[in-house]
Amino acid sequence: MLTLYRRSLAPFSHWPMLGTALSFLFIIGAIALGTHSLLAFFSVEGLVIVVGGVIAVAYMSFEAEDVRSALAAIAATFRERGRRPTDNLHRDMAEIIAWASMVKEMGMRRLEWTLAKQGITDPFVKYGLNMVVTGYASEDVRAMMETAADATYDRESVPVEVLQSMTSHAPAFGMIGTLIGMVAMLCSLDSDVAGIGSSLSVSFLSTLYGVVSARMVYMPAAAKLRQIVARRRFRNQLITEGMVMLVRGETPMYIKDRLNSFLRPERHDYFDQFRFELREPLPARPRLKVVA
Repeated sequence: MLTLYRRSLAPFSHWPMLGTALSFLFIIGAIALGTHSLLAFFSVEGLVIVVGGVIAVAYMSFEAEDVRSALAAIAATFRERGRRPTDNLHRDMAEIIAWASMVKEMGMRRLEWTLAKQGITDPFVKYGLNMVVTGYASEDVRAMMETAADATYDRESVPVEVLQSMTSHAPAFGMIGTLIGMVAMLCSLDSDVAGIGSSLSVSFLSTLYGVVSARMVYMPAAAKLRQIVARRRFRNQLITEGMVMLVRGETPMYIKDRLNSFLRPERHDYFDQFRFELREPLPARPRLKVVA
């Protein structure tokens, strides 16, 4: 039974789930200490005002595709996205070095034939290799790939802006729910005194939902998505540098040393035959004899 439970949690990232569980544990614990009814802190009206209002304003402010991407990022916050873009830098570097060796040994035509046979799925890598085999100058390849990298970064940053706007709108809609609840309470003072409590609960719970959703849902999702976009941009910079060196016809050793600067020092890769190891101790320096 424990094994099945662990397998069900396998696609989820442990740290986001742990942070979310601790946050809700603190909130629910404070509620349990302050009142004997947890259901008193649940209001369908407040959720509709806050969540519905935030999503509606997002669709009014941004393109529908960008809003859907932002909502998908919220769902993906608690899921493991697989290997991060920075974890694949070593693999990307190895592929670029292999292509450089192929160009050195068999020429650019061989590289073009191999790429057509393999089928590159990554759009940015495919675009860069197309620039390489076409025969453009290295400066032109760098300019075009940097433009493509910047355009990709700008497009992928729009959902981050959507989440940031949702972070700012959620407390505002909480205040709107508070005003609606206060107005409903004032309207029921002379007719239905028993409805004052429910109106007040809607007003205060709307503010609570707005602040909690902004700080625990939209803001963490925006921060995580911003990190993912920045890592992908860094990866595109490495690929751009590698493609430029392919056009220049640099040696695989030079490309490896140049691309190592993009990796962390502990993940630098070197050729084994260039590693220097002292297998025998150095001979001792002879002492000079002093003649009296």
